[in-house]
Amino acid sequence: MNKQYRIKAFIGVVAVVLSVSAFATVASASHSWGGYHWARTANPFTLKLGDNVGAIWDTRLVATSYDWSISSVLDTNIVPGQSKKNCRPTNGRVEVCNKTYGNNGWLGIASIWASGGHITQGTVKLNDTYFNTAKYNTTAWRQFVMCQEVGHTFGLDHQDEIFTNINLGTCMDYTNDPSGVLYNQPSNERPNTHDYDMLDTIYAHFDSITTLLNKISGVAPARVSDIDTENPSEWGKVIRKSNDGRSSLHERNLGNGQKVFTFVIWAD
Repeated sequence: MNKQYRIKAFIGVVAVVLSVSAFATVASASHSWGGYHWARTANPFTLKLGDNVGAIWDTRLVATSYDWSISSVLDTNIVPGQSKKNCRPTNGRVEVCNKTYGNNGWLGIASIWASGGHITQGTVKLNDTYFNTAKYNTTAWRQFVMCQEVGHTFGLDHQDEIFTNINLGTCMDYTNDPSGVLYNQPSNERPNTHDYDMLDTIYAHFDSITTLLNKISGVAPARVSDIDTENPSEWGKVIRKSNDGRSSLHERNLGNGQKVFTFVIWAD
């Protein structure tokens, strides 16, 4: 058992009270990141998820699409991917990819392009270099990371970034125990009510344009050719770190009001 977790268990009732208090604080907090959202003129809107993943990931993508589509403001639709070889982004949608990206430290990343305050395209990359190992080659780890990275592409941030905290029952919460079985706690494999409520808040207003199309009127085309999103050195400046001291969010300014944000979850 993890040493930190044993200490929490040892201090008994006091720990339970503190944990409940911490849970309430985190669960009531906003976890939108900067108000970034897909521009659209009505709700619910449909966001395409490009399927560039192998067979072992297909059921995880289907489950992720289903879970996020429970939201009252958005639906996701799995469509054939357009970037199987290099996972290049496509205007108006999110490309989801897996590959053995190498021992570069990251387990999964979500890269999101924005123009002004509007999301224009995104990619999710899942690193099979780690998912092919005994620790991460589980349904729970695959579902947790897939769900979280796709959730970022809607404009959601993490609910909590301390891996050793008690699970909040959402994939938007960092954890070392995604199934919840190891430490007898809630599963972090799927969204929770607070995620859906946050989406309601993010998408409470309408826009005069939409960024959900392949060709986006009134928005300059994103610069993608010179960005290698697999390489941490290309992610831009670190704008936030998690409790373990590692970066969790990067921002790269592309000029002309355009930016690319990269959310990262690191392997141990």
